[in-house]
Amino acid sequence: MARRSGGRQAKLALRKAALADDMKPVHAGETGGQYQPLSDSDVKAVDDTVFKILDEVGFAQATQHCIEACTAIGAIYGPDERLRFPPAVVEDAMNKCCRNLTLHGQDPKHDLQLTGQKVHFSTAGAAVMIADPIKNEYRESTAQDLYDMARIADQCDNIHMFQRMCVLRDITDNHAMDINTIYNAVMGTTKHIGSSWAEVHHLEDSLKMLHIIAGGEDKWRERPFVSISCCHVVPPMKFTEEALGCIKVAVEGGMPVLLLSAGQSGATSPACLAGAVAQAWAECLGGLVYVNAIKPGAPAILGTWPFVSDLRTGAMSGGSPEQAILSSACAQMGNHYDLPTGTACGMSDSKFPDFQGGAERAYTTACAAISGANLIYEAAGMYASLLSACPESLLIDNDILGAALRITRGIEVTEETLSFEVLKDVCLGNKGHYLGAGQTLEVMQTEYIYPEFGDRLSPNEWAEQNKPVLLDKAIARKNEILGSYHPAHISDEVDRAIREQFSIFLPREAFGRSE
Repeated sequence: MARRSGGRQAKLALRKAALADDMKPVHAGETGGQYQPLSDSDVKAVDDTVFKILDEVGFAQATQHCIEACTAIGAIYGPDERLRFPPAVVEDAMNKCCRNLTLHGQDPKHDLQLTGQKVHFSTAGAAVMIADPIKNEYRESTAQDLYDMARIADQCDNIHMFQRMCVLRDITDNHAMDINTIYNAVMGTTKHIGSSWAEVHHLEDSLKMLHIIAGGEDKWRERPFVSISCCHVVPPMKFTEEALGCIKVAVEGGMPVLLLSAGQSGATSPACLAGAVAQAWAECLGGLVYVNAIKPGAPAILGTWPFVSDLRTGAMSGGSPEQAILSSACAQMGNHYDLPTGTACGMSDSKFPDFQGGAERAYTTACAAISGANLIYEAAGMYASLLSACPESLLIDNDILGAALRITRGIEVTEETLSFEVLKDVCLGNKGHYLGAGQTLEVMQTEYIYPEFGDRLSPNEWAEQNKPVLLDKAIARKNEILGSYHPAHISDEVDRAIREQFSIFLPREAFGRSE
């Protein structure tokens, strides 16, 4: 047993050693599209309905600027005060829009290419509580929590983007909350960041801060490393005034826009899943027309996030199988339109990391990934149907997302991978197994993915190691990261310049810096 355990430990040490990027079994941008819940005729029927909604129903509550910009390119503002988009107007916007979109990281190694069916995972959410698995309780989320979760996500290879996960409940002023939200996220990770803003002038001030961080407005515009998540509609089919104002500021300021439709089936979108998909796409394409009326080719992600209701209670059910199907169908429509598409999968209805949480996260994210969604938001750390976030879960979920990417990557079939010569050597050379074959060692890291926290020990080995518990290992790793890891990509000079112009809530010590 000692020899076996020692050999296993040596193999585990090898597997845990840092891999060069080209050796890793999965990468950001693995290609999906294998799963297609809609038939070709289904896609056509949804597409026809989307254009029919835009042409015949249109949007209520458009702002004056939106009306003027869109009617100037052919939209129709009717006596019923609804803004309608004839098919030619929508098609023109789709022809002009930005397709091969790059979301820049603060570090270029984290740039995300949203093209074709390339798949990426992101956090997201507006949780008002933190799930504390140590105390088995919920508490209000804080500014420190957001910075901490950004730091953890920065260490997770399979979380490719960090979108704001929680509301800073310890900051009561909305302007200060928006400023500190983006500041804490930027300080915590070098990956691309997403956030949202309550009011237009909050976004305008945040852009000024981002210019300082980037080294000037020109450098910001070259590589905008923050995108706005903008709920430009209140389903069904109503624009929101403040959000349209934020779209205008973001587009003019060079910030990528996530056009977000978040209808809830049976409540604010049709209970039938096909109708929910059609409404979501109509609402997002209406936003795309407006974006391109402001500036043709401005970067925008079509954020079809149709959510599911438990029709017995009316409550949201983010971990349902219907959520997986809806999101996958929306991704398939995005592939059909060849547009940068984001959807939401991974939020669990469970309250803490447990069997339910892992299962719901796994099957929803895997379905969305193999359908070819470019960005899958809410993919890690979210519980209680988005009411809470769990920092430890980011680490566990990183394993799940890696597995989902490995499934998405699929099997590469070549003369080499078919392994005929290796098989011939093993069989005719009377070797009896492939354990010593050179190919086995060569593909050990590139063909197979190994969980960091998942347990593959035998029962005896598990007992020998004092019966480790997955969540306990994640808690220990979280404490290790938060106790020692403070990203230093923002210089002290820049940080002090920001603090001179903006009210930053957390002291410099919270970011591992001296006063």
